[in-house]
Amino acid sequence: MSHTRADFPAPKDLPSRPELPDPLVMFDGTKVTSKEQWRDNRRPELMALFQHYMYGTIPPPGSVTARVLHEDAKAFGGKATLREVALSALRGHEFRLLVVVPNARKGPAPCFVGPNFSGNHTLVDDPKVAIPSAWMYPGRPGVKDNRATEDGRGKQKDVWNLEQSVERGYAVATFYNGDIDPDRADVRAGIRPLLPKDLETATIACWAWGIHRAVDYLTTLKGEVDPKRIASVGHSRLGKTALLAAAFDERIALAIPLQAGTGGSAPSRPIGSQASKAESVKRINTSFPHWFNGAFKEFNDDPARLPFDQNCLVALCAPRPVLFSNAEEDLWANPEGQFEVLKAADPVYRLLDAGGLEAKAVPPLGKLVDSRLGYFIRAGKHSMTREDWEAFWNFADKHLGKP
Repeated sequence: MSHTRADFPAPKDLPSRPELPDPLVMFDGTKVTSKEQWRDNRRPELMALFQHYMYGTIPPPGSVTARVLHEDAKAFGGKATLREVALSALRGHEFRLLVVVPNARKGPAPCFVGPNFSGNHTLVDDPKVAIPSAWMYPGRPGVKDNRATEDGRGKQKDVWNLEQSVERGYAVATFYNGDIDPDRADVRAGIRPLLPKDLETATIACWAWGIHRAVDYLTTLKGEVDPKRIASVGHSRLGKTALLAAAFDERIALAIPLQAGTGGSAPSRPIGSQASKAESVKRINTSFPHWFNGAFKEFNDDPARLPFDQNCLVALCAPRPVLFSNAEEDLWANPEGQFEVLKAADPVYRLLDAGGLEAKAVPPLGKLVDSRLGYFIRAGKHSMTREDWEAFWNFADKHLGKP
């Protein structure tokens, strides 16, 4: 089933429904009762709806070429092979992917892939890993006048835990999100100026495109990375990206959005007891107008008019496993509302005989719910920590197979 923009009404003409929409009910009200209906009708319809009303269009893939810029076969004291690779899928644009692969693996390694906030050079001590030239977030390690410097090298090693992932048997691939699209509404760089002028996209969709292009490359690493065991991961706005990337690319075997909040793993509707303290659709669209498309802003005052919610984005990942990870003090990300999102995605997983969420309530702090739809919450605030990665590794061990 194909959809065009003409198929869908203006946001103001959509009914307001406060509950999370049933992912197994088509836009026209038809109930989905079979795996075939889901695959052939509802799944493509939801993909069209999300791009039309929220994320904009994920850019076309192009054809990826790769140049190895630097390789160290004895990284982390001989534990891994590290590569920095320049990837290009659009004429005039390259971005740098940092890849580490365990040397002591028994076969192709499972791999985490996702964007980072501070540049690849902040994740390792290796002086040959390049410093990004793109616009950088102020306040990040070593950043001066929105530009990265040598002072940031190695300062974020405890955020991505590359060496520890290698010790657990996992490969990791990451890139600086600003190399794809700078996180500023007033800065035009990266891929956006190179896209067709009539392509309506937005920043999170572009970052998801970056994950997809990284997967293109990772699937060529025969004997090093297992193409059937690739997991997307990201924190905060990059967690939104990791979930969107998995929803739209079935090559991604597992999705781990960490504290992804509104526009990611949290409901757009004010769902859950923490909803009044969480980020609203209006607030996120006001603070970050470039993350989503123009249509999404028309739901600022009544997100209940959305013909979907984030449970439907999770459903697009079915039957693949998804782990929502949160922190107790990060109420802005609505941890309780996120649990409701998983519950409301569960029926699709059950329809596909994939299991689902095996918990009735938010678990105690530090306890991993490792069912096909998984949940983890720890003490602390909005950050990416070693404790988060312990949950990621344990969840991946179960669902991708322990390396």
